[in-house]
Amino acid sequence: MAEQKIAKRKKIEATELMNKYMADYFLDLDRCSKTGEKKVAWCTSVGPAELLHSLGFAVHYPENHGAMLGATRMASDLIPFANALGYSPDICSYLTADIGSYVTNNTPLTKAYGIEKVPKPDVLVFDTNQCRDVQDWMAWYSRELNVPMMGVYAPKYPDEITETHVRSMAKQTEDLVKPLEEISGHKFDIDKLREILKLSRECTELWGKVLRTASSKPSPLTFFDGTIHMGPAVVLRGTTQAINYYKVLLKELEERVANSEGAVENEKFRLYWDGMPIWGRIRAHSELFASLNTCVMASTYCNSWIFSAFDENDPFNSMARAYAEIFIVRSEDSKEKYIKNMIDFYHIDGIIYHDSKTCPANSNCRYGMHKRIEMKTGVPSLVINGDLNDMRLVSDEQTKTNVEAFIEQLEENR
Repeated sequence: MAEQKIAKRKKIEATELMNKYMADYFLDLDRCSKTGEKKVAWCTSVGPAELLHSLGFAVHYPENHGAMLGATRMASDLIPFANALGYSPDICSYLTADIGSYVTNNTPLTKAYGIEKVPKPDVLVFDTNQCRDVQDWMAWYSRELNVPMMGVYAPKYPDEITETHVRSMAKQTEDLVKPLEEISGHKFDIDKLREILKLSRECTELWGKVLRTASSKPSPLTFFDGTIHMGPAVVLRGTTQAINYYKVLLKELEERVANSEGAVENEKFRLYWDGMPIWGRIRAHSELFASLNTCVMASTYCNSWIFSAFDENDPFNSMARAYAEIFIVRSEDSKEKYIKNMIDFYHIDGIIYHDSKTCPANSNCRYGMHKRIEMKTGVPSLVINGDLNDMRLVSDEQTKTNVEAFIEQLEENR
């Protein structure tokens, strides 16, 4: 492989607007926590946030904070503090980094926004549609802060989402209304929920359109861009700000498509990323692939926040369906079909599977799926060992060597 060249990455102009909206969100959350203007609910990132917003809560997402700890490379120093409390180094490093952040009173919100600490919750709400770790994560804070915790239990590894699954999750979500009313001090209003659900659907469908622009050749954005610009879909869905932002971003990307402007200069190969991002190496990996004229343009991860099933005319059932059918909790057969469709839609030359040490639920190469997909489609794959947050588990040299060898393989097979 020739000496690595300096990578040229195309800047997304809408980023400035996103940064403003994200700053406004965190500063508003901090103000509500300090003044009591709104009660604060913590919610898992694919949990019933729309219900919480309809009851007047300001909503904090611990997983978003965990990703910030990873992206700022604070996580590796904080994880040992959670290990000292008895949490295994092998469990979710979002969880252990976040608890380590709490016990040391050390958060990236301070440097970014001048916020002293994460807002104290009045209630903790989870959905196990991602993994059991989110429940245990909330349970630690419930014990530590003496705060009520409640949640929804999702079906595990179904091929298809049935009406039985939907009815079960819908009933569990409806059962949250009364206790949440008492905590928030607001009476539940079904019309308010309908309004917020409609906004959430529009936000996430716009996000889906943003991601689908990557099917163009060359792709106007990368997976690494997506991990940053998904922020509003995670923490601002249900608001007009998120909709406004994705309209601006989509317009910029559609202009790139019209002008054949790629996110990666001289795009030669197109890759799909399955699994979690390696948050502490987003920039480094973006530059590595760009230097090889390779665009990692699509991913399972970023597509996890598209909720087209939301229907304001059937709020509880549609929320249940949308949150039950996410990729991470589906069967192996269902996941294989999904990835094969993504290969076709995005014109994929190869797949990167991230085997994240502390996130087995989102590491899809442990039971042979990557080999089965390769046999069925002929699309080669590479497994990268690492972690979402704990950079002590990441070998930069090994990753670089393996990626360069994989691109050489693609060149030889072309």
